[in-house]
Amino acid sequence: MKINNLLKAANILFKHKLNCSGLKSLPKNCIPKNTTEAYCIQNLLKNNYLTLKENFSIGKKVGCTNKKAQEQINVNEPFYGNLFFKYSSISGCNLSSKNFFQPYLEPEIAFKIKNDININKAPFNNVDFYNLIDKILPCIEIVDFRFTKNLKKIGINNLIATNGASDYWIRSEKFYNAKKYDLNDHEVKVYINNKLIEIGNTKSVLNNPVNSALWIINKLALNGEPLLKDQYISTGTCTKAIPIYPGNIIKADFGTLGKVEINYI
Repeated sequence: MKINNLLKAANILFKHKLNCSGLKSLPKNCIPKNTTEAYCIQNLLKNNYLTLKENFSIGKKVGCTNKKAQEQINVNEPFYGNLFFKYSSISGCNLSSKNFFQPYLEPEIAFKIKNDININKAPFNNVDFYNLIDKILPCIEIVDFRFTKNLKKIGINNLIATNGASDYWIRSEKFYNAKKYDLNDHEVKVYINNKLIEIGNTKSVLNNPVNSALWIINKLALNGEPLLKDQYISTGTCTKAIPIYPGNIIKADFGTLGKVEINYI
């Protein structure tokens, strides 16, 4: 795809983000044909995000971290997007429905990077992992797929282009020592208006969120992109994506890792 069309695609997606609106499709000559074009659009979109006042990158999100999700859009590995300061908050926040199109919540495990990662030492493995990350924390990602089609018709390339569908990120205020938690089998419960809606588990995230974090660290290293000190990795949802509506009081209960709460108004 020509650079002008890549730029046009990014500008269209940015406009719809700012307007909190959906679209049927990108123009035909702007639709990414492969993941290379999709990530190129995502990077150009990231540049647009970074023009916003008091905004900066705070890390990455990983999506499609379970087999069912991968089968749904016909891929065999996860994808990633960017997290931004301007579109993030701490547990207990109010989120206005006016700022979203068709949002879903995803309860996730996140990790905080200890020091700038030296990508010359990649690939990293499980033995290296706890030297790379500083803390563990629970979070909720708000995804907003932007396109007015079902997920299968949207397809992986459009998902990647639109920042991996990531729209907003809410983290817990408290951080935890990652070495003290077994994420092979850690239950997560989601309540809306005090009603239990969904029960999930960290094992849904590539069998363990550590695997998801290592995947993106190594994937970015191949592209020459390090994760930096104090940035976050949000590793993928522990439940199915759950639609939210105005008036929802949301609580994701991560057991010994605490809770993340949102008032969606």
